[in-house]
Amino acid sequence: MVAEIIEKPREVSLNHYLIRIGRCPQPAYPGQFISIKTGEGTDPLIRRPFSIYDIKDDITEIIIQVVGRGTRLISTSMPGPVDILGPLGRGFSMEGVKKALLVGGGVGNAPLFYLGNKLKTNGASVTYLYGSRSKDFMYMTGEYAAMAHTFIPVTDDGTTGKRGFVTEAAREVLASEDFDMVYTCGPTPMMAEMVRITPAHIPIEVSLENYFGCGIGLCVGCTVETTAGFRRACMDGPVMDGKSILWDTLAH
Repeated sequence: MVAEIIEKPREVSLNHYLIRIGRCPQPAYPGQFISIKTGEGTDPLIRRPFSIYDIKDDITEIIIQVVGRGTRLISTSMPGPVDILGPLGRGFSMEGVKKALLVGGGVGNAPLFYLGNKLKTNGASVTYLYGSRSKDFMYMTGEYAAMAHTFIPVTDDGTTGKRGFVTEAAREVLASEDFDMVYTCGPTPMMAEMVRITPAHIPIEVSLENYFGCGIGLCVGCTVETTAGFRRACMDGPVMDGKSILWDTLAH
């Protein structure tokens, strides 16, 4: 369908841009994604998938990280029509969650903001660990801090917040508190470690960042091996039970 980029993309941190889209179908669940055609004709051919950062006054917001030509084209786009598929995929489970731990890494923080707001609206207490390589790559931290009951920024280089990996901070939190659910999104090694350190009695959902070709399950380019067999991340995910994934089979 044709939606509309309503204003020029805004750089919110180094190589990260906020895109605001009007007339965009809204997701039923946080964690679902939209797939955007980034150029004219067939160049680039493959659409790019983006999770939802937030929805404000019927405006869908996404955060993109510029990593190649497709994302560069979106980051420099002018207001106007944009071709979108979505919302697609499976989102996060929220039913019955009263106390949640959210752990994000890099651009993987984006879908967790929309989730955190929904959980807060539902009356849940949210502890948020925001992981990043450095302060320069962190975006919208004021909004995350306002959303969460407890907000802990963590940077690899110590330029702001706690110094070290966000998984180390998560280990400390999990040792001192109990939660109904853990949610995480970020680099594959980070999510694998989060699954490993989460106590057996606490469920954990992960939002996979696999490369999605078609986004609708046809190309089978995003398959993930689980305890129940192979699953398509774009259809059966991107949100999955973290403890069902065979993490050693995923490319890091």
